[in-house]
Amino acid sequence: MSRKKIYVDRRTVLKGAATGAAAILFAPNIVTAQSKKIRIGMLTILSGRVAQLGTSSRNAVMMEVEKINAAGGLVGREVEMVIRDSKGQPQEAARVARELVNSDGCEILYDAEASSGGFAVHEVAKDLGVLCIHTNSETSSLTADPKIRIPNAFRVCRQGIHDSIAGGAYAAEIAKAKNLRNWATCSPDYAYGRDSTQTFMEYLKHFYPEAELKTEAWPKLFQPDYTEVITKVIQARPQALYTCLWGGDLTSWIDQGNIYGMFSQNQVFAVNMADYTALTTVKNLPQGIHSGNRYIKTFPNTPQNAAWADEYRSRYGEYPTNWSWQNAVGIHFLAAAAKKANSVDGTKLEEVLRGLTIESPFGTDGTVTIRAEDQTIVNYAIGWGTTIPQEPYVPEVKAISWETIFELETEWKKRNNYL
Repeated sequence: MSRKKIYVDRRTVLKGAATGAAAILFAPNIVTAQSKKIRIGMLTILSGRVAQLGTSSRNAVMMEVEKINAAGGLVGREVEMVIRDSKGQPQEAARVARELVNSDGCEILYDAEASSGGFAVHEVAKDLGVLCIHTNSETSSLTADPKIRIPNAFRVCRQGIHDSIAGGAYAAEIAKAKNLRNWATCSPDYAYGRDSTQTFMEYLKHFYPEAELKTEAWPKLFQPDYTEVITKVIQARPQALYTCLWGGDLTSWIDQGNIYGMFSQNQVFAVNMADYTALTTVKNLPQGIHSGNRYIKTFPNTPQNAAWADEYRSRYGEYPTNWSWQNAVGIHFLAAAAKKANSVDGTKLEEVLRGLTIESPFGTDGTVTIRAEDQTIVNYAIGWGTTIPQEPYVPEVKAISWETIFELETEWKKRNNYL
């Protein structure tokens, strides 16, 4: 079967039909001329500072959708992706999401937005009642808070509280060994940045009560100049610094921080550093930055994960990102759910997705699960390590126990009246 041409613009449908067998869980039915295609509406950030992440989301989706269509589609229906650019603006994300369903006839919303746009899409999904898959929105309350959670929306990306517990445990070990008592933070000024920073410091102090927060800096999302926040941090003279800046914001902050020698003056903990979109873009990657794993081909250190990364790189000429694997696994879940339900009806898919476990190259034990009670993914690879300025970039990643994460997450939910 020859590959169909892919068109990309604001109003265009992206179609996939590639050679090769489907990797997992794809329905074997042959698509006939009479089969109605299923349209999935995907919105992500394809312009601006973080366009690389949005593009990597689209790339991963198209790679996996082409496998599905080559194997016969979702229970006999060819998948047709309708992909739009939100420009990273929540109002635009909401407008486009509504248009994808009401005007373009999409039966599923595939929300590949950051948290700011993800919450806007979530409200549209709530209003329209359409199945929604959140692939990049990491703010914990989106699915943890029962007042926000809706039965037709599922999160298939990492969650801020999980990273904060893992990061707090890892950072505490370093802090104890190096006597790092005085801390500063520099994170983006919106829900994800505020929530993740607050919970990281909470769990750092849980494991290392001697830690004290001396100063905080809150740059705006997509801020072009970090001179003021860098100066504020340097003047505070912290022993350790935490940031959850991400994508182009993180790389710009590091490039500008290098000018002031900021990374030679303290221990830096950057939860979003170990992702190829940052590792390969920074002009002069400092050695020894502590980072949470986002996506690298060596963690999990399995043939399946390495093969998936190599396939992506061979196809697109660059490494996949954190947003890549999350968007790929979302397609894997949809394919598995459609096969199990023998249907692409949204309500039937919702029923199957709750509690669904699938084999995955991105899981700690080769599987990932959408937890039934809060409709969010768990058991994905999570850990921390330190950077070097060349491949493999983070040579050793220390995995964090999911038992510890589950125990502390439950306590956190109770404190926040989520249980």
